Parts: sequence; structure tokens; C-alpha cells
Amino acid sequence: MTDGYRIELLPAAKRNLEKSPPAIKQRLKTAIDRLVKEPRPAGAMQLKGLDDLLRIRVGEYRIVYRVIDERLVVLVIRVGHRRDVYRAIARRRLGR
Repeated sequence: MTDGYRIELLPAAKRNLEKSPPAIKQRLKTAIDRLVKEPRPAGAMQLKGLDDLLRIRVGEYRIVYRVIDERLVVLVIRVGHRRDVYRAIARRRLGR
């Protein structure tokens, strides 16, 4: 048995995480680290219309990610305030 999943962050997710307020940044990092052992924790929701993306809530912030079971990878797509995260994903999906 393996130790768990490996976490990978897209560059935009990493930038947004680093720009977060210090107290929130620590909570977000803790939530991301927990995904190593449990990539689909209680409370994780599948995004409607995007079957392969999940999100977890950390207060007013969201972590949107994809689980790649074949490679044991959790790919963090977006991290940020809820008002911005979904807009960014919609723009990306529409190719804008």
C-alpha cells in the first residue's frame, strides 16, 4: 500500500494560494495536505457540468481539484475566494 496521493498545483493555483491572507493561506495549505490521505473527503462536491472536478470549502475560499487515480495524483486547479474561483473556471472552460 502507498502513503497516499501526491499533490500537484497548477501555476495559477500556486500563485493564488501565495497571495491569500496569511491566516487563510495556512488553512488552505492544511486542507490541501489532507487530500494526500483522503482525496475525496466528506464535504467534497463534484462541480456541476464538470464531472472530473471536485471542490472543497475552506470558509469563503474554495479549492478546486481533479483526482487522477491512475497516477495517485491530486491536481489542484484553482484556489481562491468563492466569488472568483467559479468565474475563472467558467472562463477557462469557454476558452476566454
